[in-house]
Amino acid sequence: MSTDGFDVAACLERVRQRDESAARDLVSALYPLVAKLVHAHLPQRDDPEDLVQEVFMKMFARLEQFRGQVPFEHWVSRVAVSTCIDRLRAQKRRPAVRWSDLSEEEQVVIEKLASEEVPERGEALASDILQKLLAALAPAERMLIDLLELEQKSIAEVCALTGWNSGVVRIRAFRARRKLKMLYQQLERGEM
Repeated sequence: MSTDGFDVAACLERVRQRDESAARDLVSALYPLVAKLVHAHLPQRDDPEDLVQEVFMKMFARLEQFRGQVPFEHWVSRVAVSTCIDRLRAQKRRPAVRWSDLSEEEQVVIEKLASEEVPERGEALASDILQKLLAALAPAERMLIDLLELEQKSIAEVCALTGWNSGVVRIRAFRARRKLKMLYQQLERGEM
């Protein structure tokens, strides 16, 4: 990570003393981490830079809450993930994907996926369908599927990012997978 060799504790002390150059240094050191988290968890149509700035604003506003019990980068990661979840919640809840919302090509892909005969461009279309199905999940469910399945993060890594204990992560992930499977089955049967 870019904060290697960077004395976070000393920089934080200077930031708490209202040193603007220390604040800029802190943002520069943490920017790659925050940008990566925001890009990974924000819907593609949103502007990630606005959310990155929002994460840093929250970080500075809540700096007194940082107690040093975890590495500062983990604490900032939690702020970033929470901010992404908040953004997703603030957006209107997207309706479930309906069969009629899919293009003819996407409908063919769904039909072919069931028989395992994926047509040309099938992988790209399947990815588009997956994104539509993920968009129908609640923000926390989508975040868990992204972290565990798409990014292949471990339960421990997800716990560190979200602040949830492993039991909560496992139960929510199970429910999110079950809901995603149900949505896919409904779409496949043409019920949506």
